[in-house]
Amino acid sequence: MEINTIMSQQLLELQQTIQMSVLNKAMHADTEGLTQLLASIPEAQHPYLGKSFDVSV
Repeated sequence: MEINTIMSQQLLELQQTIQMSVLNKAMHADTEGLTQLLASIPEAQHPYLGKSFDVSV
């Protein structure tokens, strides 16, 4: 194999590794943000729990 071919292949592998690392960190940050957002939302009352509905037609 030619040295340029070997270096080119290694560069592509390095780029893929860096892209996966950046993607992983971005997903982790998004997950943390979403978790914090969901934790900050107050609990809502159930829309019909405890109420009775007349379904007779």
